[in-house]
Order: sequence, then C-alpha cells, then structure tokens
Amino acid sequence: MAVGAQEGCPEGTVLPDDVFERLRAVADAVLYEGYLLYPYRRSSAKNRVRWQFGVLAPREWAERDGPVAEGLSGAVDAWYQQTECLVRAVPGAVLRVRVRYLHLQRKQVEERLPGGGHRPVESLADGDDVHLTFDEAVPREVDVTVALDRLLAGDLCLMAGAASGEEHESVAGGAGRVVRRREQVDAVTTVRAEPVRDGRPGAPALYRIRVRTENTGPARCGAAAPRGEALAHALMATHTLIGGEGVEFVSLTDPPADCEQHVRSCRNVHTFPVLGGEAGCGEVVLSSPILLPDHPQVAPESPGDLHDAAEIDEILTLRTLLLTDEEKREARATDRRAADILDRVETMPPEIFARLHGAIRSLEPAAQPPGQPGGRPPGHRAARPPAWSAVHAQGQPFPAAATSAAAGPAAGVPWWGDGADDGLSPTTDSVLVDGVPVAAGSAVRLRPAARGADAQDMFLDGRTARVAAVLHDVDGSMHVAVTVDDDPAAELNGWYGRFHYFRPHELVPLAATDEGGRDGRP
Repeated sequence: MAVGAQEGCPEGTVLPDDVFERLRAVADAVLYEGYLLYPYRRSSAKNRVRWQFGVLAPREWAERDGPVAEGLSGAVDAWYQQTECLVRAVPGAVLRVRVRYLHLQRKQVEERLPGGGHRPVESLADGDDVHLTFDEAVPREVDVTVALDRLLAGDLCLMAGAASGEEHESVAGGAGRVVRRREQVDAVTTVRAEPVRDGRPGAPALYRIRVRTENTGPARCGAAAPRGEALAHALMATHTLIGGEGVEFVSLTDPPADCEQHVRSCRNVHTFPVLGGEAGCGEVVLSSPILLPDHPQVAPESPGDLHDAAEIDEILTLRTLLLTDEEKREARATDRRAADILDRVETMPPEIFARLHGAIRSLEPAAQPPGQPGGRPPGHRAARPPAWSAVHAQGQPFPAAATSAAAGPAAGVPWWGDGADDGLSPTTDSVLVDGVPVAAGSAVRLRPAARGADAQDMFLDGRTARVAAVLHDVDGSMHVAVTVDDDPAAELNGWYGRFHYFRPHELVPLAATDEGGRDGRP
C-alpha cells in the first residue's frame, strides 16, 4: 500500500519511478531481512523473536527505561529515525522521498463453535493442510515529491501512519476462519533542506537534506506492555529512499575532499544512508537500519529472497530441500512467504541451482590500460596477504612456508595474487603474548574479550587450549587457531581443520609448570 503527495512542484510534475524501482530488490531485502528464518517454521525458536531492525515504537514504550541512546544501531527499538545526507542541486531541482516499513498483522485462527460463535485456537486442520496462528506483516509506503525551493522555505510534514483493519477468511469447509487484524499506527515524516554551500557560477550548490520519521502514537498497550504488544503499533524495518531530478547525492562513507567537513556534521540516528544505484552514480540514497556499502546490490545469481542475507543462498536452498514433509507442511502453514520459498526451491531448474555455487567477479582488470606498467593502475597499494584458510584438505596440516624465515607478506603483491602467501607459515609463525612467543603447540588459557567476543567464545572463558596455528589476516591483524583441551572432538576437529579462533590479547600463555593441571577447565 502506498500513499503519495506532491508539494511545491509545477502542476503535472512527474518523476520517473525507475530510480527507486531499480533499487527495489535491495530495499525489499532490507524490508524483509529476518522476517522469517530457516527452517521457516513457527515452532522454530529463532522465529519467536522477530522484527529486529528499524523498529519505531510508541515513544512512551520505547523510553520506559530512559531515552534511547542515539549511538545505538538500527537494531534497537526506538521511536524515531533520522537521515541526513548531502546533495548537489541545480536551480529548480525536485526531490522525491519514500518511507517504507512493515505494519504488523495478527493472523489468528479461530474454530467455529456449535452455537455459531468462534474461539481462538493455535491450529486448525484442513484435510492435508493446516492453518496456524502467526504474526504476518503488510508493507507500507509513503511518497512525497517536493520542489527543493519549497523545502528551503520551511519543513514539510507528511502523515506516514496506517489505519487499523480486519479481514476474515473462511477455512476448513466452514469449520473455522482466519482473522487478520491490524492496529492503528500513527507516524509523521518531516523533510527539511538547508543550504550548506553556494555553488560556483554555473555549478550546483550543496544542501543538507533531513528526513525524520517519528512514531507519534500513544502506547495504547501501556508503557510496561510486552514487546509483542507494542509492535502492533510500531513501524518495523523502517527505511528511506531519497531521489529526484537535478540532484546528485554525496557519499557519506567516501566523500570528496571538499565535502568531508560537511559530511562529519550530518547526524544520522538509527539508520545508515548510502548511495544506491550503479557505482559512480549519485542519483539515489538508501537509508537503511542495516549497515550497507555504497551501491549495494543483490547478487544476480540469487533467484529470490530467503530473508537471511547473512547466510549463503546455496546452503539455505539445500537445507530447505532437506526439510521433512511434516516440516514443510508446518512451514507452508506458518506464512505465505515461507510457502513461496518452498515452491521456489522445489521447482528450481538445475541451471539456476548451479549458479548458486558461486561466481567470480573480476579481482583485477583482465586487460590493463596502455601505459600502466606492472599490470596495476596508478596509485595502487598492495593489500595485506590473506589468512591461511582453516578449510584445507581433510587430515592434512596447515601448509608450511618454504623457509623458516620470519613471517611476512610478499611485498608488492595484492592479497589475491599468486605468491601473496609467500613467507607465511601458520604452523611455525609465532606471536608475542605478554612477552611470550606463542606458536603451534603452545599451551594457553582462553580469556575472551568482554566486548566484541563471539557469544560461543564466551562459554570457553578460562578453559585451557593448545595452539594449532598463527594466522595473518588481510587487514594486518593476527588470529590464533586453538583446540580446547577437554573437547572430546578436539582430535577430530583438528583433522578436519575446525578450530576456535582468538585474538592474541585474548590468550594467557601457560608455563611448562602448568602442564600437569591442563584439563581444559578454568
């Protein structure tokens, strides 16, 4: 559902929809990220805590424990979201703003009673099918097209909420029904523009654009209500698209030198604006609660959204195909989008499935421009070499360097090039920890960092372990691969090349006198 408005533009002004439509695949991936996760069943624990990004709840509920810190990411439940970006614009420029979000829809299955009434139930059989109670969501869009001159004269406020609603669907031959209910959501989007720098004669001027969306509704469920109840009146997966005519947006992640100071003064709260569209073009901005790079794209090999961009399509597809018939039955009953995923993977042609195995985007130009010796463009800087992969031939040790010289990257070789790993030897390289050289075979105690450590690593705090390798990463950092002493599968994991990885400062070297007490326990 979309709502549109037009302000301060000549009558009949129509902006092409192509810019936003070309970005729709990425924007939809943001909209439905985490909507429903594999195995796509209601009974799965991971599908009981949903709506993790871009949630704008009623302010009274969001601030029940105090103001929400502005420095937190888009994964926090807030009551507003603010985007600020820079744009170069010519006289007569027109902006287009689109705010998108999901509106919670309760799907309640009800059984028909003998007297003609209905009572809520968790499930209802319908022959070979089943209907399940579950929360769905309806996509909402609010559009505004506005002349830049109109924004310079004052803020523009746009109603961005959604009305309540209810639909009934008879199921199981009249033995029951599915009721879909939506609560009212109150929200306002405010668009503002201010001049930052006048342009030179004949050149565009620089402006700062602010788009702020607020949940303005009361906490109808009460400030102390559970999260699930508050979400009924919230905007979820909220994100913003900004485009227009006569405008060129500036990258906030890689700004030109003359805009760096102005970029630093932009204040983005619970969202991360990046350039959309083709690389090298500033025609549109996508402001997302999920951190993205400039010019994000969905891989052309991907045949459809699996709602989990952190996973690999091929793996998710294979796992989905391996679901049992009973699991697939539950997934289909859980949500229509889950049923669509099952239909897609079960009917996927072999040639489409083969494309999921991977593709190589050119790592360096196949043909070098004339006058560029050595096959590298001017100003090219060699990257750090990659870490030795922990996935190597089963049962084989990490590869060793040809010599025992001190480890170091191959000078002048990019990390993807042949020979980049020359001089590195994970099984003989060492790293100093508290002044003690730590290398393969060293005994250590694990002390995961309080901040930034993986949750699984935290369970190993205080355990003793044996170092298997010292690895160099492409960013110049180092990691230490270890096997935990009291892990019954330590030998098998070592054979497969499966290790736990820690940074050097998360290890405490054990002296030889500690060997007798090394049972893996703190």
